[in-house]
Amino acid sequence: MATSSGYDHEVFLSFRGPDARSGIADVLYTNMIGKGIRVYKDDKNLGKGQEFVQELLEAINQSKISIPIFSKNYASSIWCLKEVAQMVECKKSKGQKIMPIFYDVDPKEVRYQTGGYEEAFRSHEKKTRYDKKTISEWKAALKEVSFVHGWDLHSKGEN
Repeated sequence: MATSSGYDHEVFLSFRGPDARSGIADVLYTNMIGKGIRVYKDDKNLGKGQEFVQELLEAINQSKISIPIFSKNYASSIWCLKEVAQMVECKKSKGQKIMPIFYDVDPKEVRYQTGGYEEAFRSHEKKTRYDKKTISEWKAALKEVSFVHGWDLHSKGEN
């Protein structure tokens, strides 16, 4: 149910669990909750199926701000790629804010899909589970968000 502001959550945190869950994601979540900010942070097992995907996408839709925490293995997760594509869609359709964090990954690696991001997409393309159009949309979403002013914790500065 949406609050009087029209949003269920003020912030949606997107992150690759093994890379960021017990570190930066927990710290951000705890601090924002401590300040009274309503935050959606996925703590569930994403392998449970389509119903949960809809829950994630709806949580993004019902947030004012999305914070993707890009890490070395972010692009290896289909779920993370779906989330960032939905964030971009919400930015275009509703003016939702996106505030990226580059955690132990260079923003250029996200932007140009090099290094681990290139490997992840090569793996997704080999599986042929997703068509080229969908994969292109994910790449475009990563590129677009990588140009948004955010925090670069890879080089200890801002991008």
